[in-house]
Formats: sequence, C-alpha cells, structure tokens
Amino acid sequence: MTVPEVCELGLVDLRTAIAARDVSCVEVARDHLRHIDAVNAAVTAIVARPDPDAVLAEAAERDAELARGERRGVLHGVPQAVKDLVEVAGQPFTAGSPVFASRVGVVDAPHVARMRAAGAVFVGRTNTPELGFGSQTYNPVWGTTRNPYDLARTVGGSSGGAAAALATRMLPAADGSDYMGSLRNPAAWANVYGLRPSRGRVPHTPGFVAQLGEAGPMARSVADLAALLGVMTNQDQHADRGPVGPLDRADPLDLEALRPADPVGLRVGWLGDLGGRLATEPGLLELARGPVDVLAGLGAVVEDVVPAFDLDRLWEAFLRWRWWNACEMAPLVEDPALREQLKPELVWEIEHGTALSAREVSWAGTVRAEWYAAVVALFDRFDVLLAPATQVHPFSAEVPWPAEIAGRVMDTYHRWMETVAPWSMAGVPVLGMPAGFTPDGLPVGVQLIGPPGGDRRVLEVALTHEAATDWSARRPSLVVP
Repeated sequence: MTVPEVCELGLVDLRTAIAARDVSCVEVARDHLRHIDAVNAAVTAIVARPDPDAVLAEAAERDAELARGERRGVLHGVPQAVKDLVEVAGQPFTAGSPVFASRVGVVDAPHVARMRAAGAVFVGRTNTPELGFGSQTYNPVWGTTRNPYDLARTVGGSSGGAAAALATRMLPAADGSDYMGSLRNPAAWANVYGLRPSRGRVPHTPGFVAQLGEAGPMARSVADLAALLGVMTNQDQHADRGPVGPLDRADPLDLEALRPADPVGLRVGWLGDLGGRLATEPGLLELARGPVDVLAGLGAVVEDVVPAFDLDRLWEAFLRWRWWNACEMAPLVEDPALREQLKPELVWEIEHGTALSAREVSWAGTVRAEWYAAVVALFDRFDVLLAPATQVHPFSAEVPWPAEIAGRVMDTYHRWMETVAPWSMAGVPVLGMPAGFTPDGLPVGVQLIGPPGGDRRVLEVALTHEAATDWSARRPSLVVP
C-alpha cells in the first residue's frame, strides 16, 4: 500500500497544513479520493460514496472561503465519512440493513451538524453491522469490513468501517458510536484510538432515558482524537442532567491545553479478566497488560482489582437495558416480510425487548444506579482503571461471532465482549488505545477507564502512554489487489 503524503497526515497536522495554505482543500480531497479508490475495495470500510465531482466542488468552496479569509473550524477542508448508523442530510442512511437500503437522510444528527459547521468535506459513510448490533462489521447491503492487518479477519464493530479507514489512511479521523464496545473493540483490532465519552458529553437526539449508546471520535493519535472530540462535544458542562454520569461532575475539557499526565504516583487499577470471570483467548491478557507495565515503569502505582459487586447481576441488568433499547424496532419483527430480512441476533434482541415487563426494567435501573455508586467509589482508590478491550484476537471475517473462548461456550452472541459492558453501564469515559501486537502482527488494545466526567483525565494518561510507546504510528503493510 503506497499512501499519498497528505493521507499520512492526521487531523491536527492536516488542519495545520490547510490553514497555512501548504496544501489546498481540493488537493486534499483529490488525494484522499484516489487513495480510497485504490484501497477501499480490499477492506470495504467506506460505503455509499458520493459523486467525486461533487466532493471536489465542495472542497473548492472551502478553498474559496479561505481565500476570503474565512475559516469554518477544525475540520475546514478535512475529508470525513460518518458512520452509517447516524443520519446525514442528503446521504444514504441504510444502517447496513436491507430494510433501509433505499433510505436517505433528511437532517444532520447533532454531532454531524457540528462537523459540517466546522468545515468537513464528506466523502461517504463508514460501514457498520446491521443496525449496529454485533461487534463484527458485516451486513447484506455493503458487505464485510476486513482487518487491514489480515484481510481474512474481522476488524470488529460496530465502528469497524471507521477503524479500517483510519488504519489504511483513507481518513485522518472519524466519528463512531459505542453501546457495547463499538468504539473500543475496532480500535483495538485496527491499532487506533476510540473514545467513548462521558454520558452526555456529545449531544444526542433529544430524549429522557439515559440509554447506553454514546457517539465519540476515533483517530490515529491522542491529539487527533481530542481535536475531533472538541468538534463533536457539548461544551456546556451542565447540559446533561441525566441520572448516570452527569457532566456537572466534570471539569471543562479545555482540549487545546491537553498535557501528558505525570505518571509518578498515578494510581492505576488493572481489571484483567475480573478474577477469572471473563473467558479470554490464551496469551491475550499478558499482551493487554502491556500498558499497565509501561505506566508502572514510569512511576505509576499499580494494583490488581476486581470490583466488589455482583457481576452476574450486572450482566443480567445490562441485557435488559439492551433489550429495552431494541424495543423501538418492534415493527420490524411484527411484519413477516421485514422480519425475514433481519439477522437472527437482531430478532433475538427485539423479541426479548418486547417481552420485558415494567418490573424488569425498573430492576435493571436499580442495578445500574447501584453499579454507578460502586464505580464512583472505585475512583476514590484509583485515578484510572485499565482492562482488555477484547477477550479474543481478531477472528475470521466469515464467522459472525465466537461461539466459544478457550473451551468456554458463549451463551449469547455478544458474551465474548462482556469486558466492555460494565463501563457502558456506568456512563464513564473509556478510551480504547493500542497496546501492541501479537507475534503474528495482529493489533491488541485496552480500555483506559476514567471517573464520571473524567474525559480529560483519560486523554492525558493516554498521551503519557502514547509518548512511551507510539504503537499507533505502525500501519498495516496492506497488499492491495
């Protein structure tokens, strides 16, 4: 894979080059479009691509604005592709489902509107599993997104298209979303960063229920991650008064002033496999512990920890939150013609959701509140927590999900990702970051977990780790057919 020089630039460097007029917005768009033409067929990361002439015309408008002394913002002239679970005005909005294969967006989702206002030039959508369910990015509309480090394997999901596009330098940064690790799992398997922000940090479609999904940025460096977060974020720290992770606990982000955290005396808790609870592929825990050892070598104080909480009870509550979230799709299973177009895992989620009782939902809310209190107490002891981002290494792209891990049978299609679920339930910031590679060159990642509202803290600790390792500078030696 030969990468054009401008495509090697991350968001911050590309923004600087455009602002300095070292490169025009048209040149940036042209080189990215050519690179996408050359690489995308191998990985299927960017889908629903618009007419390239329209993209170049939009880039020319950005150049004309610069010539008039007008600069929209951080993304002025920067190519972007929004995850295909999010509505974008005038663009295909399939969510990877044949049911919505012909749907076109009418309005911009809140964070997309911010990206557009900041000057982004949209070059397509990024691929996702059908309706976002599952940590393997495949669907009958666009096909399977493959791992650039090994095209026979998955890159995870549900932000798999975004992760693969970043790894192959088709995008300098990308948005994603995360309900059950959808920013963390593909970041781990593509050797990039993905931040699930604190509950409410990035504006949502209005609603009163604090569901578990959060939109967030993905990038190849912590600085690029912070730059895109600054575009997507809700800077009004009192905007969210939800019951979980209220932002009035948080310090203002001030992302322009980020500095690496002082590692000396930093209190780090290592969660590992939660005391043997989680099934893990042999050798994974040792590799995932790498960032813990790095921070310890820099002066951090590390302690193994298992939260004092009934984690079986937490998992059962998580299932009910997820089923409740699926209830809005009930019409898709009530119509036999639509139902037969859905993958079985999605039907399973919806049917369980429609069978929920009010008592079960109330119970799940109680468990979630108790878990949140337990997590807050953990951060009286620790500054950050670290955990594996996955329980297995990238598996075959032809396999929907691992049926077993190390001889332990998975009782649901997503049990193999249980490592991420507790932190979704808590609504705390979690940063997926690179942790190194297996002996055969597959990326490994971890979750860096912060307290409620502690987005800045996880970014600063990630900067410290990045400076000591710089794993993400390594890119796949993809052989393009």
